[in-house]
Amino acid sequence: MTDTDVIHLAMQVMLVAAKLAAPALVTALVIGFAVSLFQSATQIQEFTLAFVPKAVGVAVALLLCGHWMLETIVGFTDDLFASIPQMLH
Repeated sequence: MTDTDVIHLAMQVMLVAAKLAAPALVTALVIGFAVSLFQSATQIQEFTLAFVPKAVGVAVALLLCGHWMLETIVGFTDDLFASIPQMLH
């Protein structure tokens, strides 16, 4: 296995990790921004107002995207296991 193969594999791992993390992170970002705007407009500084909607939103995002996320990680793992013989030569 050459240095190029290792770098290519590392890039694939980081890309899959970014794809899997994106639904939860983007949801938390959007909800956090909306709650911050609401808090700024109303001058309500309640910490639970920022936490609870994010937690619910991320849970919903994981429920909606969970099947796709599972397919993505299983497909990547299958491809990785299938490429093991080529990596050894």
